[in-house]
Amino acid sequence: EDRERIEVVVPDTNNQLSLAIGRRGQNVRLASQLTGWDIDILTEQEESERRQADFENSTRVFMEALNVDEVVGQLLASEGFTSVEELAMVDVKELAGIEGFDEETATELQTRAREYLEQLEAELEAKRKELGVEDAMKDVPGITGKMLVKLGENDVKTVEDLAGCATDDLVGWTE
Repeated sequence: EDRERIEVVVPDTNNQLSLAIGRRGQNVRLASQLTGWDIDILTEQEESERRQADFENSTRVFMEALNVDEVVGQLLASEGFTSVEELAMVDVKELAGIEGFDEETATELQTRAREYLEQLEAELEAKRKELGVEDAMKDVPGITGKMLVKLGENDVKTVEDLAGCATDDLVGWTE
């Protein structure tokens, strides 16, 4: 919703994809103009493959970040968690409500998630300092550690440098 984008999944049978798109894209283009949103049309097969890839990616991220086995990573992904940040911020009771987890396990997972995020932030802070990005840049609203590093890599190291950037200079520097 925030990106004003919608995904439409159509059945794989009876040429439903071509009907949804329309001749030379007219159906999807008209629907996009009427709603003001970008529309992606996928077949059920494409959607299934995308979901499977997302599930595998989330599982791998949890395994690496939290130092857990594949079963725990898969369980977290199947419960709808998509990021370590989300896991760090969720109420511990929600984690403890997952079958097979007790409050102690939930607390440990959340502690590991927070420690991982703190470690990432410390690495970004060290990289920012190494690049020579001034401390005042941290006070700019909406700027994250990742953005500070990316700005520093592109030789934007002071608030004055940032103020001198045109909008086009900053395109693609968001997370």
